[in-house]
Amino acid sequence: MIKGLAITPPVLGRISIGKVVEKNGKRMPEKDDEFTITTQVQSKGQWVKHPLDTELRQGEDSSKLRIIPIRLLFNDPDLNFRAQYSMFDHKTGRPVCVGNGETCKRMTAKGMESLACPSPMACEYGQAGYCKPYGRLNVLIGDEDELGTFVFRTTGYNSIRTLLSRLHYFSAVSNNQLASLPLALRIRGKSTTQSFRQAIFYVDITTRPEHSLAQSIAMATETNLNRQQAGFDQQALDHAAKLGFANGEFEVTEDEGLEVVEEFYPTTNQEPPSGIEVQSTTSLKQKLLPKTQEAAP
Repeated sequence: MIKGLAITPPVLGRISIGKVVEKNGKRMPEKDDEFTITTQVQSKGQWVKHPLDTELRQGEDSSKLRIIPIRLLFNDPDLNFRAQYSMFDHKTGRPVCVGNGETCKRMTAKGMESLACPSPMACEYGQAGYCKPYGRLNVLIGDEDELGTFVFRTTGYNSIRTLLSRLHYFSAVSNNQLASLPLALRIRGKSTTQSFRQAIFYVDITTRPEHSLAQSIAMATETNLNRQQAGFDQQALDHAAKLGFANGEFEVTEDEGLEVVEEFYPTTNQEPPSGIEVQSTTSLKQKLLPKTQEAAP
């Protein structure tokens, strides 16, 4: 295994609830109230829709795709959905700081360092909008490729909080059979004071509409037994995934990082915190030099 490269689940396509559009000569993110399933190929600045997107819309009363039948690849909730506070270099797309609210890995003038992570609200980088919670959910859609996933990426607190709680709850009530449960990805809406009472949309995981929770658990138990009899080793798969994620300092590659920056970290009008020039051509080490070093002649 190549050291320093995170080995992540194979990705067949993307799931989004928005897109990037061009406005006044700038590409900016635009939210939506439905899912779109795309391939990993772009044409004329937009992601090409996956055939599953059309297939799942057939037979619906509305053209809006707001529920997707899914399964999960792993029993461990934190392998299916990885969420950390993340900051990216806007020029290169490289992750430069990733933390969990207690500790973080940050690229500094001394190289990779483990530092305290106070969370974005108490961090100068986070206060300027450059550090946000960033989550990646990998799910299985259909039966064509039993190890190939579609990835949903988000920086929304509502989606992250809901997905984390659902995955851990479903894991608990199913006796750690998360990978065998028939589930659904669903769009939810809510209005808040912060959204000025306008509707905002986030993503949830539920049982499928045609199954109760008890039925879903019974189906998961049967699926799990059938897999074991066929020689499918779920525990070994989870272990392999843990080793793969741990093999690199950061999960996100530079190519993906540029996509993430464009979609989720648009340039703000605020001044960058001391030590960071988001759109400059300076090196990462220069961007993250401590204030005392920057002030030195």
